[in-house]
Amino acid sequence: MDIRQLRYFIAIVEEKKISAAAKRLHISQPPLSQQLKAMETELGSKLVERSGKYLVVTEAGNALYKNALEITQLMEETKTEVMEVGKGINGRLTIGVNTFSVNGLSHILEQYQKQFPKITYKIQQNESSILCQLIRDRIVELAIIRMPLNLDDFSVLHLCNEPFYFITSRKQTSFDQEVTLAEIQHYPLLIPSTEGLGVHYLILETFSRFKLHPNIVGECSDISLLMDLVTADFAASVIPETLLHRFQGYPINAYRIASTTELTGSVGLIWLKDHSLSKAAQNFIEVFQNV
Repeated sequence: MDIRQLRYFIAIVEEKKISAAAKRLHISQPPLSQQLKAMETELGSKLVERSGKYLVVTEAGNALYKNALEITQLMEETKTEVMEVGKGINGRLTIGVNTFSVNGLSHILEQYQKQFPKITYKIQQNESSILCQLIRDRIVELAIIRMPLNLDDFSVLHLCNEPFYFITSRKQTSFDQEVTLAEIQHYPLLIPSTEGLGVHYLILETFSRFKLHPNIVGECSDISLLMDLVTADFAASVIPETLLHRFQGYPINAYRIASTTELTGSVGLIWLKDHSLSKAAQNFIEVFQNV
């Protein structure tokens, strides 16, 4: 049996006449009678019996009718779901987010959810280089990362450049609104991120470009802990502007690092080149560009 035959049988049971069922199905009576006979032959059971002008469903027919309703309904629901996934109305958005994230991501996701309320989410947070590997392994489709990184395998949507800030405890001497790298190189610095990756590399590379030798006392990828340590005057730090917005309320001094140093963080949304993105991911990119 196939789904077409099940629909034929449902019509026969509900109309109680071959002629009425044929009219409902927009087919002639003989082919419908043949389909009914074929089903009975295949199942080895009488499905309907004639009683006067009408057809009466047998016990076997009742069992088939009950399951036929469930099967055809599931088929319709499946068809609708697949079509919605194809249009990005339904489905799953899988996205990776850098440990330092991007300012306003929650607002962007809120706008996306309003437009596509049936979408479910898988959001993973990690270092940018690890997020790149997660995309290669098809664990996530999209990722918001911080550069510089080798992105030859990826399509990149540049999101923003943001300045960096020098932060200290309130116990330290105040500067003007901006500071230079030369002015802060002798402070004990606790660098965010992990050696060789993203922000950590960018900070050290910029110091090196100006032939400066910063007093690096450590690194810390847990930003809440880093902020606590700066507050306690354990060390100072250099962080991107996003973190100031995300960790407001800490009793610290924050000074923008002079733009002449060209110490700015580039943030991008990436996905694998030559790979067909789900419609859910395509819609997210569009929302991201328009918010």
